[in-house]
Amino acid sequence: MRANRTGYEGVALVAPFTVPYERYSIRNAQWFAAQALRGLLKEASLDKDQIDGISLSSFLLGPDTVVGLTQQLGISPRWMDHVPTGGASGVMALRRAARAVQCGDADIIACIGADTNHVESFRQGLANFSSFARDATYPYGAGGPNSMFALITDNYMRQFGATRADFGRIAVSQRANAALNPNAMLRKPMSLDDYMRARPIAAPIHLLDCVMPCAGAEGFLVMREERAEALSLPHVKLRAAIERHNAYAEDPVMVRGGWLRDRDELYAQAGISPNQIDVIHTYDDYPVIVLMQFEGLGFCEPGGGPEFVRENTFTYDGTVPHNTSGGQLSAGQAGAAAGFLGLNETMRQLLGTTGARQVKGARWGLVSGFGIVNFDRCVCTGAVVLESAQ
Repeated sequence: MRANRTGYEGVALVAPFTVPYERYSIRNAQWFAAQALRGLLKEASLDKDQIDGISLSSFLLGPDTVVGLTQQLGISPRWMDHVPTGGASGVMALRRAARAVQCGDADIIACIGADTNHVESFRQGLANFSSFARDATYPYGAGGPNSMFALITDNYMRQFGATRADFGRIAVSQRANAALNPNAMLRKPMSLDDYMRARPIAAPIHLLDCVMPCAGAEGFLVMREERAEALSLPHVKLRAAIERHNAYAEDPVMVRGGWLRDRDELYAQAGISPNQIDVIHTYDDYPVIVLMQFEGLGFCEPGGGPEFVRENTFTYDGTVPHNTSGGQLSAGQAGAAAGFLGLNETMRQLLGTTGARQVKGARWGLVSGFGIVNFDRCVCTGAVVLESAQ
């Protein structure tokens, strides 16, 4: 029998920071990680020696390691973690950091996702992302995520009656949100007709189903609430967290994720229900995955994603505010930093610092992570619930 999970009482998230995204960069992932740490220290008015924990996610840090990076950064942590799980990395880094500060293994932990992007780094990333995926797809000329998610998208459409227009509603709403995010890579207005007319990439995936690869970093600090209060730092509270890996392996092609198995525990931890969530941030490397998260997290029934997106607007000022930064589809995908994008945007919404795209009265936020594609599915899933401390 599984023991009851200990809660996350007393854990605070502080100082969301974004290193501005760049379409291409000759700087390496280490540089972006360093800029994130510098920004976090400035945002929180901390000295470098006050950081005694670090968690890092990066696809392109190698051949360096996180422990090697501590020397480059000039820090001496007593707690360290490496979370190479892509779109699930932010949620997983937060969970581990939360436990570390709860038990006293660290006082202030910097959680950072950072990557670069240029032609050669992108090529190497595709080739070395997963030996399983490479060996299963390359012999058939189907390398890279577009072909893999084309398989997943086509299967979902056939099983649940989704149309390209359903996926387009996600992309269009996120572009509308991105127009108010000065850091978003893609801010030009986009209509559903624009989406439908985009050139095909790997049927049924078209251009505007795909994220914009870029360079950049995201980071935040984790500490106990009393520490944040003593430092007079605005913060949000971690109220619940789950993760699950390789769920529903019996499904021939992925149509659901691990959220479905653990969501009841997530909401029970937080003491709320899905209809109390004010702002949602899902990992959106492709629109089909957004629909799976809506279903898995209880906003609609399994297979009900198409109808759910037809009924809501998903803009910051509409029904079910979702991916209010623009998400990866419009803000960009800075490698592993994309796993932190939703966390930082949720924190900003709950802190009331998002300016023109602010969701009025936002108290509860949900962030969902999803990462590491292996041919026909992603194997890492997780989610957290955050609450405003104001």
